[in-house]
Amino acid sequence: MVKKFFERLTNWELWPFAVIYFPISFVWIWYIVRSRAVWFFTPSNPTIDFGGFEGEGKKEMYDQLPPHTVPRTIYIMHDLPFDDVKKRIAAAGFQYPFIVKPDVGMKGILFRKIDNEEQLHKYHERIPVEYIVQDLIELPVEVSVFYYRHPAQTKGTVSGFIHKELLHVIGNGEDTLQQLVQKHPRAKHRTEEMEHRHAHRFDRVIEKDHIFYLSYAGNHNRGAHFTNLHAEIDEQLHKVFDELSNYSKHFYYGRYDIKTTSIEDLKAGRNFLILEYNGCGAEPNHIYDCNMRLGEAYKEILKHWKALYEISKYNHNNGFPYWDFAKGYRFIKQSQKHFKLLQKYD
Repeated sequence: MVKKFFERLTNWELWPFAVIYFPISFVWIWYIVRSRAVWFFTPSNPTIDFGGFEGEGKKEMYDQLPPHTVPRTIYIMHDLPFDDVKKRIAAAGFQYPFIVKPDVGMKGILFRKIDNEEQLHKYHERIPVEYIVQDLIELPVEVSVFYYRHPAQTKGTVSGFIHKELLHVIGNGEDTLQQLVQKHPRAKHRTEEMEHRHAHRFDRVIEKDHIFYLSYAGNHNRGAHFTNLHAEIDEQLHKVFDELSNYSKHFYYGRYDIKTTSIEDLKAGRNFLILEYNGCGAEPNHIYDCNMRLGEAYKEILKHWKALYEISKYNHNNGFPYWDFAKGYRFIKQSQKHFKLLQKYD
């Protein structure tokens, strides 16, 4: 326990979000003062609710991307009779396994891989909100690309490019799942989550060389491991994301989560699918897992906040006003209520 505590204390990447961001929060407050708007970021992506800071639905995001770049997706109301759910899924051509997740979700909460009808039934009975059924994309390479573009320009900046590896353990034929979790450098710091998700499997000995995925969500807060691909950022990559940004007309600031056959194919604009577009609430997650000192991470975050402020200010002055305080307050309260509900059922 002492060793684990010391590891968390000395590795800033393991600190709580609020602790990491508190020292630079005055800069965010300064942007609020300069723009005279608490929700100064809302025009950053004006066709997404709240600019994509939080609480936006996936449908509004998918509808603004080229159809061939997004996975097959259908939307299911949580109170639909299960027989009708099965009919809708069959009519859309889905076969097990596939992915389910809330239409309005965050941080990988209630993200599940569904292998059979029994799992689907349990998920449908449990989830309290509308959710999506989506193809399980098994392309071998998962990446995130952070991109921003000033609205007055046609070319933007790819500021971050990372490879993502899902949280997993590899069996040795001797240790139980619980023992493997306790030995894993990341999973051991997520004891409560691992117990919640996998306690019923903890006594299982994982066969040698078998990969057991502890989470299918490629998020830092779900324990995914990132590898910085900054050296791969070039004119080809910029061209792909300039085209995507201009296709959707008003995607100016955010992060694309993508699966592809290879980095080379992504740069050539082929063989990739966009799993998510995260708007102005997206963290520049390329600050993690690249041996950045905390000061360097702050410098990167502040660079992105400056771009966010400038994009939002321009759009505010050109037909997309800041949300007023009351509208934003109502939205964020509803979003927080929704988030707490999802956490309760995760």
